[in-house]
Amino acid sequence: MAVRDLLPVWVLEDMRTMEVFHWEDDGQACAYSPSEAFLYALVHDHQQYARYLLNRFSTRALEMPSRSFCCCQASTTPHLAIAVRYNRINILKMIMTTIKDFTDCERRSYLNRHGCVHTDGSKTALHLACDLVRPECLILLLGHGACPYATDLTGNTPLDCLLSQICQSDFDMRTKRICLGYLILFMPTFRFQMKRQLQDNADVWKALIGEQAFQWLSGSSPPSLFVQAMQKLSQSIPTDKLDSLPDFLKPLDFRLDQA
Repeated sequence: MAVRDLLPVWVLEDMRTMEVFHWEDDGQACAYSPSEAFLYALVHDHQQYARYLLNRFSTRALEMPSRSFCCCQASTTPHLAIAVRYNRINILKMIMTTIKDFTDCERRSYLNRHGCVHTDGSKTALHLACDLVRPECLILLLGHGACPYATDLTGNTPLDCLLSQICQSDFDMRTKRICLGYLILFMPTFRFQMKRQLQDNADVWKALIGEQAFQWLSGSSPPSLFVQAMQKLSQSIPTDKLDSLPDFLKPLDFRLDQA
């Protein structure tokens, strides 16, 4: 309740370290760890507290919380999943800044780790961003190294998840197409389960995603030279240099022509 009410950071830290405890499954009373406090900051969008925890504790704030907070201890990315689920874009940016301290291998492992099998279906944060159609979360994850070819328990890639959303409903199709454009930018080759479905139902999918995107995804023709150049750019430029690019060269400004 204290985090929900957006109390000052110093009050919350005093409470966390001296006053407030939670019960573990074994009946032991424990103080909230920085990681557990960060979960509350995410859920209630307390950005000042989230910034404090990441600045003060760095990657400790991203460690796996206790079993009373997450039953799947094999998943080490509940914070990423919650950031995407609740669309906490500003706090997700803070997380991306913090994991710059990771090695390249550690960062890729963190971004591509599968989530809780019970709440997230063992999907990665990128899968969730596509399921929930979160374009800002999607481009942040892709731009910092999340793999668009990761598969969930059923073999679906994030692109499969997004295409499923597109064919299920025409609600907010513009945002879905923006997400599709972002994925195309970070996928030099289009490997996904639903490719055969696109090929077998060409007219339906042309109407849904447009002729141009259909040609690319179905393998009928390669992406345009501009898109291929943007794919190379998105793979080669450091993420902290994207803001220095001219607007017309930024992946964030890329749209399919149907958007």
